[in-house]
Amino acid sequence: MRYRFLCFPGGKRKAVTFSYDDGCRHDIRFADILLKYGLKATFNINSGLLGKDEKDWHLTAEEIQEHLISKNFEIANHGAYHKANGLLRPVEGIQEVLNCRLSLEKTFGGIIRGMAYPDSGINHFENRASYENIRRYLNDLDIAYVRTTVNDHSFRLPTDWYAWNPTCHHSDKDTMDLIEQFLLIDSNPSYLANRYPRLFYIWGHSYEFENNHNWAFLEEICEKLSGHDDIWYATNMEIYNYVNAYNSLVFNADSTVVFNPTLFKIWFSFDENFYEVEPGETISLVE
Repeated sequence: MRYRFLCFPGGKRKAVTFSYDDGCRHDIRFADILLKYGLKATFNINSGLLGKDEKDWHLTAEEIQEHLISKNFEIANHGAYHKANGLLRPVEGIQEVLNCRLSLEKTFGGIIRGMAYPDSGINHFENRASYENIRRYLNDLDIAYVRTTVNDHSFRLPTDWYAWNPTCHHSDKDTMDLIEQFLLIDSNPSYLANRYPRLFYIWGHSYEFENNHNWAFLEEICEKLSGHDDIWYATNMEIYNYVNAYNSLVFNADSTVVFNPTLFKIWFSFDENFYEVEPGETISLVE
């Protein structure tokens, strides 16, 4: 029996991503720090609040374009008015998600399919809401993935893209220990069954660094995670797209031939060997 595992671009077995919410003014400073260290993030935006805060708290559309989108960060759906899906009637939840998506795509162009649950998300349910129902309408609205606020302290890829649990919030007391554990993982362990891909996923709100006067802590996190040759630095959607492309690979019955029907170059390992398969290519896995 041969073990086959996804590898990230370049044959890497680790990835790092950030997810930050609410589109507040401090996202500009946050994005600049990530750029300094070569890291990538997804910023989750409430379309109904763009530039409408009297205290100049939320970013304007022009600022999001200039400081986030033009710097190759992803923007994603965070509900039009930051209402928790688990507390809304299904029709209200559909409106909140769809209106946000329609507005963001009209304002910024492109296709916006990523999301992070606003407020308490799916931690509590009222008004006939249920996870099964929410998951169904998110799928119908063509939302690809949704990040939760459940810190699971793991480095696993999600098995349910509508309940994508991050590794930790940046203020978690174990954040630096988790980073150290992640960095110490052997990218090519001798035990073949341990060669599955690892993801470090950190989330939060950039205003928390301002409120707590600890921007230096963000610098410490970024410095620790950056510059590693065995890590892929990606946005949430880049990870989703790549993993789904990998899962689209077509194998013959005895796993000796693989066809890549996608537009992505895909890397994977088969026991002791690494393979890469170009878009539209068919290759033999017989050594």
